[in-house]
Amino acid sequence: MSAWLVHAFTATGAVLAYLAIESIVGGFVREAFIYLALATAVDSVDGALARLARVKERTPQFDGALLDNIIDYLTFVLVPVFALRQQHLLPDGTPGLAIASAVLLSSAYGFCRLDAKTEDHFFTGFPSYWNIVALYMVALGTAPATNAAVLLVFVALVFVPIGYIYPSRTARWQTPTIVLGLAWAVAMTVVIWTLPSPPRWLVWGSFVYPVYYGLLSVYLHRQRTARRG
Repeated sequence: MSAWLVHAFTATGAVLAYLAIESIVGGFVREAFIYLALATAVDSVDGALARLARVKERTPQFDGALLDNIIDYLTFVLVPVFALRQQHLLPDGTPGLAIASAVLLSSAYGFCRLDAKTEDHFFTGFPSYWNIVALYMVALGTAPATNAAVLLVFVALVFVPIGYIYPSRTARWQTPTIVLGLAWAVAMTVVIWTLPSPPRWLVWGSFVYPVYYGLLSVYLHRQRTARRG
C-alpha cells in the first residue's frame, strides 16, 4: 500500500500542472507559480519516498520513473512555456511560437535520452529547469527579445553533454549545495508570493545560487572527464 501511495503522491503533480494552467489562463500568474512551486516540492521528495517504500520491489508492474518523467515534463517544461507565451514574454506570432517549440522539442529529447541521469547522479545536458527560467523572466519582466535569446542558449545547452549536479543526490559538495539551495528556495518563495512586483534586489540577489550551480557543475564535469580520460 505504501508504494501505491507514493505513486499517487507523484501523480498529484499532474493536478498541480492543470491548476497552474487554469491560473495562467485566468491571469493569476502568482497562483500559477505557487502551484508550480508545490509541484517542485513534490518532485524533490517523491524520489526519496519511493526508495524508502521500495516501490520497484513492491509494484514491479508499474513504472514510477516514467510517471515522474511525465509529470516533470508538464511542470518543468510545458506549463512554464505556456506561461511565458500567455504573459507576452516571448516575441509575438511565429517567432515566439518557434522559440516555444524549440524549448518543448529539445526538452522532449532531453527527457528521453538514456543517459539523462548518470549512475553517479548527474544530469546530462541542461536539465530542463524551465520553470525557474520562466519565473525569473516573469519576476524581472525582461523584454521578449532578451527572453528569446536566453531560451535559445539553454535550448542549445540541452544538447551539450555537460554533467549538471543533482542537488539532493550528487555526493561532492553536497552540504553547501543543499544549504545554499534551501536559502535560495526561501528567497524564491518570497519572490513568488510577491508577484507580479517582487523586490528586485531579492530577485537579482537570488542569482547567486544558479551561478554557483552552473559553475560547480562545470567544475565537477571537468574533473569527471579528466578521470575518465
